[in-house]
Amino acid sequence: MPLVTLLDYAGVAVFAATGALAASRKQLDIIGFLFLAAVTGIGGGTLRDVILGVPVFWVSNRAYLPICAVVAVVVFFGAHRVESRYKLLLWLDAVGIAAFSVMGAAKGLAITGSPIIAVVMGMLTATFGGILRDMLAGEPSVLLKPEIYVSAALAGAALYTLGDLAGLPAPVSALIGFAAAFLVRGGALRFGWSFPAYKSRPGRKPEDIP
Repeated sequence: MPLVTLLDYAGVAVFAATGALAASRKQLDIIGFLFLAAVTGIGGGTLRDVILGVPVFWVSNRAYLPICAVVAVVVFFGAHRVESRYKLLLWLDAVGIAAFSVMGAAKGLAITGSPIIAVVMGMLTATFGGILRDMLAGEPSVLLKPEIYVSAALAGAALYTLGDLAGLPAPVSALIGFAAAFLVRGGALRFGWSFPAYKSRPGRKPEDIP
């Protein structure tokens, strides 16, 4: 099985786990676990495929929904054994971002041949599922937190695309992209890496306007 395909399966499973862990934090029933796991696991890839105008991946390959379901059930019965579920969610999310940034970029590049589209598809695939998860679970959106998030997906997608354009073997490009995205997001979680935030300035007084 190609490494990129393995990353795709792994990304779906890991993101599904983060959705199920979010359900555990909200103390939902098994249906809530299944729903959040599926939405998180397949949300980013669904948006990517709709934009690219290709068959939606989980409709073409019926293995993805069972993966989400199995992960949801496992988390439903095992989440109580994890001492810090939110911390685990964040690190699993970092793994998912790394895997999906590569997979999204690979699919975007294969279908369009455009490096720019490939990077954008990698970013969307890696982040949209997490955004949906936080919105549906009532959690603070990852986009509103100071730590680097989308930029980690950008780094992974960009380095995978550059490696592919440079003629590197696909597994090498995939590993480079995965490692870059995970290290950037992991550094943000561990050390609080962030970009300078915008700070508003007080408006001018009417008498100061010429």
